[in-house]
Amino acid sequence: MRQAQIVELARQMGEVTVEHLVETFAVTPQTIRKDLNTLCDRGALKRTHGGAMHPSGVENVEYEARRQIAPAEKRAIGRAAAALIPDNASLFINIGTTTEAVAQALSQHRGLMVITNNINVANHLRLAPNMEVVIAGGVVRATDGGIVGEAAVDFIRQFKVDFAVIGVSAIDPDGSLLDFDYREVKVAQAIIANARHVIVVSDSTKFTRTAPVRIGHLSQAHSFITDACPLKSIRDLCAEAGTQLVETGSGA
Repeated sequence: MRQAQIVELARQMGEVTVEHLVETFAVTPQTIRKDLNTLCDRGALKRTHGGAMHPSGVENVEYEARRQIAPAEKRAIGRAAAALIPDNASLFINIGTTTEAVAQALSQHRGLMVITNNINVANHLRLAPNMEVVIAGGVVRATDGGIVGEAAVDFIRQFKVDFAVIGVSAIDPDGSLLDFDYREVKVAQAIIANARHVIVVSDSTKFTRTAPVRIGHLSQAHSFITDACPLKSIRDLCAEAGTQLVETGSGA
């Protein structure tokens, strides 16, 4: 019964951690690890550092479910990213629940020009006073309101902005930034290429996930904001590349 519930949780959230499962089922870490080993041996789950993920790893987690993953951490990341962006700046914001948290934290800024391929970001910031919101054209994904495709890429290439806020679906230990939809990746790559300061935002669960399409590399970012960075390889990479690493903690 418990193992079936673990599989269902992993399906809903994309991944589960030993710590979370211990709290959920009030059992020991050893019991959870045994459950995960059994489920992974059966092919029901796939092991990750500190937990397991649903085997449909090439599929994105449902957008509303992603909103429920680390919400306090995302709010703290959003505030930290917003603190790097001054009033009267121009910026890109791409698709993602973490980038939406940045948009929410920017709502009190003044004089911003925000270009986005994220309908949710545009809908939130359009109500902010003294802010210009520009939305890309293209195909709207029904799952999350993201605008993707060649038309969106061409639109983004018309601009050269001060900042880019980039969310990702996964971060590989070698620093590769990964996503699920090659069409969204093309837009993200155009955003990175046309911004003077690139800010990558990601909660720490992205270190335990995988995705099949490469956006780029963390060394391309000027700033990387996360709640916690558990990987020495990522810390070393940021130091070598001169990427500012900001850790916000558990959030509030």
